[in-house]
Amino acid sequence: MKITIINTGGTFNKKYNPISGKLEVDCSNESIVSILENTYGNIEFELINIISKDSLEFDDNDRKILFKTINSCKNDIIVIHGTDTMKQSCEYIDKNLKPIHTKIIFTGSMHPYYCGSHEPTFNLATSIAALKFLQKNGVYIAMHGVVDHYSVVEKDRQKGRFYRISSKKEILQNAIESMQLVDKENQKG
Repeated sequence: MKITIINTGGTFNKKYNPISGKLEVDCSNESIVSILENTYGNIEFELINIISKDSLEFDDNDRKILFKTINSCKNDIIVIHGTDTMKQSCEYIDKNLKPIHTKIIFTGSMHPYYCGSHEPTFNLATSIAALKFLQKNGVYIAMHGVVDHYSVVEKDRQKGRFYRISSKKEILQNAIESMQLVDKENQKG
């Protein structure tokens, strides 16, 4: 199994620049290569570096570049992407790539690899494993132990984590149950 990893930048790749005193997106792929060394050659990878931006700087021109790159790939794909606009890029790819010919997993990190965080390694490893088990072609997000279709994964900016949202049916059922409890309390009262 060969996996194509498309590195678009994001916090995953940020590195401290001692001259500017800022965290900047590193364009070298060093962090990804360092993580992939832990596969000991058991998985074949193709690594493509494009865009190299924080996702807050992404625009539709960048998404077009990402789309063209994904469209040219024959393998299953992992996209390293900043977490702030990851979902918008997922939506763009899902809307424009018809038919979806492979499994595409978006992942990233809220903490830079170069700052000693284990989050980038965990999220990339989760993505690699998920490609082996996902049955259906589609656009997915793999973050913080959650792997699912991008449409049911959200970023909680207050808590700094990704989570799987409930389906509309589950949300509706919970709302009905809550209203029934309120009605019972009001009848007692």
